[in-house]
Amino acid sequence: MALNDGAQKETILMATMSIRELRKSFGSTEILRGVSLDVRDEEFVALVGPSGCGKSTLMRLIAGLEAASSGDIVIADRVVTKLPPKQRDVAMVFQNYALYPHLTVRANMGFSLKLRGTAKPTINQKVEEAASVLGLETLLERYPGQLSGGQRQRVATGRAIVRDPSLFLFDEPLSNLDAKLRVQMRTEIKALHQRLRSTIIYVTHDQIEAMTMADRIVVMQSGRIEQEGAPLDLYDRPANAFVAGFLGSPAMNFIEGQIDAGALLLPDGTRLPVPSDLTATDGRPVTWGLRPEHVELDPSGIDAKVEVVEPTGPDTQLLLRIAGKPLVALLRKRANIQPGDTVRILVDPDNVHLFDAATGMRLER
Repeated sequence: MALNDGAQKETILMATMSIRELRKSFGSTEILRGVSLDVRDEEFVALVGPSGCGKSTLMRLIAGLEAASSGDIVIADRVVTKLPPKQRDVAMVFQNYALYPHLTVRANMGFSLKLRGTAKPTINQKVEEAASVLGLETLLERYPGQLSGGQRQRVATGRAIVRDPSLFLFDEPLSNLDAKLRVQMRTEIKALHQRLRSTIIYVTHDQIEAMTMADRIVVMQSGRIEQEGAPLDLYDRPANAFVAGFLGSPAMNFIEGQIDAGALLLPDGTRLPVPSDLTATDGRPVTWGLRPEHVELDPSGIDAKVEVVEPTGPDTQLLLRIAGKPLVALLRKRANIQPGDTVRILVDPDNVHLFDAATGMRLER
C-alpha cells in the first residue's frame, strides 16, 4: 500500500474475501454453524453480536489463528483455509494492542517488515509514512509504556498498515478505551479507511460503533448470521426481533399481544396501533415493536404512567408503563415531566414493527 500521494492505494486493488459454510467446534461444542459471507473490495464490514455469538472466533479463523473444522476461506482469490497466518496476507489489530514493551514505537511498527528481511531504509520509509497518516511522528522513539491507550491503538494500527495487507482485521480494538476516547477513535478509524481505501473486517460488541463506522453490518447469534446489510437498512427493517432489539440505543420496545380488528390487543383491553397494510389475521399472537424515538407525546394519545425520568441534556428519556407493560420513550427535547405523572402518547402505525410471537421473524406488510 502506497501511503504517499494522498495516502491512496496503488493501481492494484485489494481482493475480496469469501467464506463458505465455515464451521468451528471445540470438542462437542459447535461455535460456528455454517457461516457464509462475501466481503467486497474496499468495504468496511462490522461483525456484531452478543458475547459468545462466534464473531471473534470467525475473525481468528480468517486470520489463521484457529483451524476451521470445515468450510473454506478465500482471500485474494486464494483458498487460505489451511495456510498459516503469515501466508494469508492479512493484518490484525487486537483488543489489547499486543505491542512489544521493550521496543520503541518505530521498532514495533516495523517489526513484521524486519522479520521479512525488508531493507532498513524501506522499513523506515514505510514506518514514517504510516506515522504521518496516524499522527505518530513525534512518538516514534517512545516505548508503549509511555503512551496513552489511544496512542497505543494508533501504533497497533500503524503496525498493520506498514504490512500492506489484502485485508485488515480489527478485533474489538476500542474496548479498553474510555467513552470519550472511543468516540474519537471511531472517527479516526473511519477516516483512515476512507483515506487508505482499505478492506476492513471489524469485530465489536458495540452496535453504535458498527452503525457509525461500517458500510455493512453482519449481525450474529449462536454461531450463525441473523442478518446482514447497510446499517440503516437493518435498523429500519430488521429481519427478526433479535436484530431489532440488538441494533439501536435505547433498545426497541417490545410488547406481546394479539391482532384484533387492525390493532394489537393487550390482556386488559388496551389497543395499540399496527400498520394498516398488515396481512396478519385476527387472533394471531405477535410481538409489537417500537423504537423509543418514535414515541410521541400528544393529548389525543393513550394514557401512560411515568416511572423514571432521565434528562441527558438535549434529550429526555422516559420509562413509561402502558397497561402494565414497560415502554421507553426518547424525547428529542427537554421536558418538564416528573415520576408519577400521567402522560398521553401517540404512535404512528407506520413506525410499528411486528414479529411472529413464536419464531421472532418479521411479519411482512
